[in-house]
Amino acid sequence: MSEQPLRVGYLPGLSEHEVSWETMSLGIEAQPLRVEMPRLTSEQWDALATRVRRAAREQLKTLPVTDIIQAIDRAVQRWLDPSDPLRQRADSCMARLTGWDAEMVRQGLNATFKTYRAMQLQRFVAEDLDNPKMLDEFQPRPSGGWARALGPDLLVHVWAGNVPGLPLWSLISGLLVKAGSVGKVARAEPLMAGWFAQTLAEVEPRLKDCMAIVWWPGGEVATEQQVLGLADHVLAYGSDATMADLRTRVPVGTPLQLHGHKLSLGLVSRQALGVREAAQCARLAALDVVRHEQMGCYSPQAFYVERGGRVSPREWCDLLAVELSALQQRYPRPMPELSQALEVSAWIQSRAWSDETQHTTVLGHEEDDWRVLYTEQARELSPSALLRSVEVMAVDDLHQVPSLIEPRRAWLQTVGVATSPERLLDLAASLGQVGVTRVCALGSMTAPQAGWHHDGRFSLLDLVRIVEVDATALMQSDAFASYRD
Repeated sequence: MSEQPLRVGYLPGLSEHEVSWETMSLGIEAQPLRVEMPRLTSEQWDALATRVRRAAREQLKTLPVTDIIQAIDRAVQRWLDPSDPLRQRADSCMARLTGWDAEMVRQGLNATFKTYRAMQLQRFVAEDLDNPKMLDEFQPRPSGGWARALGPDLLVHVWAGNVPGLPLWSLISGLLVKAGSVGKVARAEPLMAGWFAQTLAEVEPRLKDCMAIVWWPGGEVATEQQVLGLADHVLAYGSDATMADLRTRVPVGTPLQLHGHKLSLGLVSRQALGVREAAQCARLAALDVVRHEQMGCYSPQAFYVERGGRVSPREWCDLLAVELSALQQRYPRPMPELSQALEVSAWIQSRAWSDETQHTTVLGHEEDDWRVLYTEQARELSPSALLRSVEVMAVDDLHQVPSLIEPRRAWLQTVGVATSPERLLDLAASLGQVGVTRVCALGSMTAPQAGWHHDGRFSLLDLVRIVEVDATALMQSDAFASYRD
């Protein structure tokens, strides 16, 4: 007996029999996942947006931000419970959908949800707003007067599907600024956002109409223009091509935040290349490569290793290869499609054989889950073929790296660094000058902290507008008070 398809989305105010559903088979060929994607009419889009906008004004914006945080925390606690039926379903479905190792999926979801517990969310709000009560009511400004932060009534999210659970970041950000949200899921991962919205509605019924999780085929011009035209603010994730296309569809005057393709890398200093330290750094670097299968914008695609330590860059590269080999036993890589395997081969050919003066060594074999290129002469940063493919390059000094990565400045994001305290901030300043927006420890690249400034932007502050009551208005109001002289 075949299993019932899973229905995608969260559609408040629309009954399932009113909606048309498109059945798809997603995930790995060996065990595909059947899903039904909602296809809404123009009238249903209008009704859904109207409902979410109204609920945001009447319900969400009247809630103290602490109540919203507590509601998210209650939902998160359910998702962190391994005995919860929905969490068990998610673990199973995400493994089938992505082809990733089941334990990697479980650990990845745990790391994601732990980021959204109450204490982390309180830090998240405080990171962007010195006085979080600005989200609830007018608060005094140090320079005089009063100010309040107001989120949009209708925030439209367009999500990528490269990492399971990634849409939760912007969905939760929208809730924290009291914005009604309509989120478009990606075909590659359409389930988590809808399931989380359902959980939120169960733990806090006042939120049930304040969000909707939807889908439409990418490039469906009429639908995109209608939905984006209804938005007060648009927040989008995806490829550069998708971002360029969306830019043409968002009406002039509607705030638009785009998060496109990014490149991340790692740096290992000579101070981190003692015998014991080098092995530990290789272990952490390998975990950053393997987690999320390099699909995240924060996943490393190259490492620059400094000469002058007890362990040479080539020896460190060998340590990295050993760690990747060990991890393939613990977390097997999903079987690549033919086109993906060809991309890896083409990447090796272009990087290893294009210039004989580079002295490039290829580590790993076709039957391995990983490939590493080692180059004695460092060169400009270039994207890898993913699928646990990474390049290691030797440099005389890590301060050479900024000039090597600057040609990619528009795409730079995270750098995982292993260095001494004396060099850390100086190196971070040099990296920031060429476009890097996040510097973290090796092993932490794929786990950004709550409140990080995604691509150098404010996660919450960029979603709100500040309404100020000037001190002059307050002073003048005394002239019209009932108690005036």
